[in-house]
Amino acid sequence: MLARLQPLLTEHQLLPEHWRILAVLDEHPGTSMTLLAATAVVPAASLTRHVDRLVERALVVRRIDPDDRRRTVLALSPRGSAVARALSSVEAGTGSTTSRDRAAGARPLT
Repeated sequence: MLARLQPLLTEHQLLPEHWRILAVLDEHPGTSMTLLAATAVVPAASLTRHVDRLVERALVVRRIDPDDRRRTVLALSPRGSAVARALSSVEAGTGSTTSRDRAAGARPLT
């Protein structure tokens, strides 16, 4: 699976941990850091660093939890949603692995 995703991860300068974070947030917007760490299987000690990078790259947004204003929840930005969709399609075997392939309408080899 990672071999199929790697070209797109490289294109977007993402790590496999970033993909797991994006995938969880795509399925569960408004997730807390604690739940994200457990669901994405990313150690809590490194999750903040990964999320900070995704926020800096405008893929993830932080928001105040409307139910508990002391907590922060995370969601994908529109750009993050687009990247997550592209990665999901490659993961499912229905998308292209590089921008050149996508521009040409090619499918990845499976």
